[in-house]
Amino acid sequence: MKKVNANKQSLRLRLKQSIKDLPDYSGVYLFSDKNGKVIYVGKAKNLKNRVGSYFNQNLELKTRRMVQSATYINFIPVELEFEALLLEAKLVRKYKPKYNIELRDDKSPLYIGITREDLPRIVLLRQRELDKKKLREVFGPFINTSAPKWVLRTIRKIFPYSSHKPGKRACVNSQIGLCNPCPSDVTKNHELKKEYMLNVRRVKAILSGRSSAVVSQLEREMKDYAKSENFEKARETKEKLEALIYTMTRKELNREYLENPNLLFDIRAGEQESLRKFISRFYEIDSVKRIECYDVSHFAGTYPTASMVTFVNGEPDKTLYRHFKIKGKKGNSDVDSMREVLRRRKKYFDEPPSLVASASRWGKPDLIIVDGGKGQLAAAEDVMAGEVPVVGLAKREETLVFKTVEGFHELRLPEGPAKKLVQRIRDEAHRFARRYHHKLVSRAISEA
Repeated sequence: MKKVNANKQSLRLRLKQSIKDLPDYSGVYLFSDKNGKVIYVGKAKNLKNRVGSYFNQNLELKTRRMVQSATYINFIPVELEFEALLLEAKLVRKYKPKYNIELRDDKSPLYIGITREDLPRIVLLRQRELDKKKLREVFGPFINTSAPKWVLRTIRKIFPYSSHKPGKRACVNSQIGLCNPCPSDVTKNHELKKEYMLNVRRVKAILSGRSSAVVSQLEREMKDYAKSENFEKARETKEKLEALIYTMTRKELNREYLENPNLLFDIRAGEQESLRKFISRFYEIDSVKRIECYDVSHFAGTYPTASMVTFVNGEPDKTLYRHFKIKGKKGNSDVDSMREVLRRRKKYFDEPPSLVASASRWGKPDLIIVDGGKGQLAAAEDVMAGEVPVVGLAKREETLVFKTVEGFHELRLPEGPAKKLVQRIRDEAHRFARRYHHKLVSRAISEA
C-alpha cells in the first residue's frame, strides 16, 4: 500500500505530481484526513485515471469538499474489477467512511448475508435487517445497490444456492437451475447436502475475494474427472470454470455496475445545474432539486386522467407520485384538465411540517413542468400565480415553453445534461399517465 503525504494547502499539487506513479490496474483507493481517518473509499477500473479525475475543475460541491478534506491517499491494486467491487464493500464496512454515506442517495445500502443454519441461505438485506437475522457471514455495505444484486444473480447461475428454508416440495427456482439442489430435497439426501454445502462455501470464497482459489479447485476437479473418464462431470466443471472466469473478467463490469456513488451524484447534480441555468434565462430560480411533471391522458376525450411524477435530486421518487381522475365536465379540453389538476395540487403546498415529513406528504416543488404547449402553460401560470416557476414541454424535440410579460418563448434544449434530465422526466410522466389511464379503461370495459 502506498501513502502520499501532503499538507492541506498543497494537496492538489502534490497529488497531481504523484498520479504518474499510480498503476493502471484495477483497485481500491482510500482518502484519509490529517489524522489518518479514512473518509472515503472508492474503486476503479484504472487507478491512475480515476484518482486523476478528482482534479477535474468541474467537481460538484460535495465531491470537492471531500477532496479538500483529504490529506492522504492510499491504494490497493487488485487483478480484477470484480475483486475491487468486493474489496471496496469490505473496506467501507470496516472504516465506515463519512463521505461514502454523504455521497450516496437516501436509500439504505444493501448487504449480502449467509445465514447460520444447517442449510445456510444466501440473502440480500438492508442495514436495519442485520440484527434480526442470525448470520454466519456478512458482506457489504454495497452503496450502489445494483452491484450486490448483479453479483448474486451471476454467481447463482454458476453455484446455485437457496434463499428460502426447506419446505415440503422443491421451489420454482430449482426447476430453472438456480436452487439446485433445493434444500427441500437436500434434507432427504446426504450426497445432495454435500453438494449444496460445497456451493455455499464457494460463494462465500468468491464474496471474500478468494475467487482465484475457487478457479484452482475447479481446474483440479476438471482434470480429475477427465482422468477417471467421467467426461460428463468434466464438461460440467469446465462450463462452471469458464462462466466464473468470464464473470470476473468481463470488461463492461465497471461501466454497468461499479459506478462510484459520488460520480453518479456529480452527474445528477450537473444535470440539475445545467437545467437551472437554462431556465434562468427567463425566470429567477435558485434550485431545481425537486421537479414535478404533469401529463394529461384520455381516450378520444373519454376517461380523462392526469398524473404527477416527482424527481428529487435528478432521480424519481415514487413515494411522491400522484394520480388524478379528472372531475370536470365530460369533454373538457387538456387545458381545462391541467387547470383543474393544478388547483387541486396547490391546496397541499402549505402542508404542516408533520405531514410533509410523513409517507403521505406532498410538499412544494422548486419547478413544475407541464406536458404541453402554450395553452397548458398559460393555465398553469394562471393557477400558480408566480408561487412556483412553471415551464411547458412541447411535443417536439424537448422544446421548453416559457411565459413572461413579453409573451411566450420557445427554446429547444441543446444536447447535454439538461436535456437528458428532461427526457427522463418526460418519459416517466408518460409511462405513469398511460398506466393509470389504461387501468380505468380496462375497468370500464370489464364492468360494461
